[in-house]
Amino acid sequence: MILRYTFSPPNNTRLDHLCGPMDSHLRTIEVALQISIAHRHEQFKIDGPKPKAQQALELLQALYEQAARPIRPDTVQLMLATDTSEGADSQSLQTRRADLRARTPNQATYLENIAQHDITFGIGPAGTGKTYLAVACAVDALERSAVQRIVLTRPAVEAGERLGFLPGDLNQKIDPYLRPLYDALYELMGAEKVQKAFERNALEVAPLAFMRGRTLNNAFVILDEAQNTTPEQMKMFLTRIGFGAKAVITGDVSQIDLPKTQTSGLIDAEQVLRRTKGIAICRFTSADVVRHPLVARIVDAYDTRGKSDTAPAPRKRAAP
Repeated sequence: MILRYTFSPPNNTRLDHLCGPMDSHLRTIEVALQISIAHRHEQFKIDGPKPKAQQALELLQALYEQAARPIRPDTVQLMLATDTSEGADSQSLQTRRADLRARTPNQATYLENIAQHDITFGIGPAGTGKTYLAVACAVDALERSAVQRIVLTRPAVEAGERLGFLPGDLNQKIDPYLRPLYDALYELMGAEKVQKAFERNALEVAPLAFMRGRTLNNAFVILDEAQNTTPEQMKMFLTRIGFGAKAVITGDVSQIDLPKTQTSGLIDAEQVLRRTKGIAICRFTSADVVRHPLVARIVDAYDTRGKSDTAPAPRKRAAP
């Protein structure tokens, strides 16, 4: 199907920003949607399957509205990843990012699960927003005084490397493991607000081992990289949850760094708790990836290889 559209009244500055340097934004849209876009001044022609061509047209119209200033490549990629169907952005969160919202139906379900359940599991590949949205919900809960503090934790397991002895005090030793959580906090709260939250004990970031023996009341607790917990660690963490607390557990079961003989606590918990009332489990797929478009293809490629590796070998015919 071929769609033709003319931006009227034409604005050369907006058109330049819409197309990007050397039409780079148009090329990004073409590759992502498997369509072709041709344009001459303000007149655009989109050639491709009807649903994809219509999606490209709606995206171009939305980008044109934002094109008073140059458009960043990541803005195009995020808008490509956004599901514009009803309900995809049903929940707004009070964070430093005014544009933060669910960008896929699974993300919208995830946010609803976190709002409605005391314990929520977010399981899926990298780039699906599991941790970022969980931190955003925690920040929102703190801003609304729904909780008194945020506790962020993850197991200190190395990703296939041996880092050896890390110099410095305790905070410096654990900082490399917790850096992704700090990054999300700084973006969602701002560095100054994060520092003040630490000073008044409204924010705590610690390795999972530090959770043993504690009871976490009136707190929003996030366990990140949960695929690297053991079943014993997972049980220990889940039984820390106190009154007025909410917990989110995130992880990617395709990136387990435990010894091969060790069962992942995340996989074990999903099996043990899948029928437990009050607990929600949200599964993400490559369709929920909101990073660079290549990330979704990389996830699919590894999943495909994994399935072929586990497929049973064809039986040999018996000799006559």
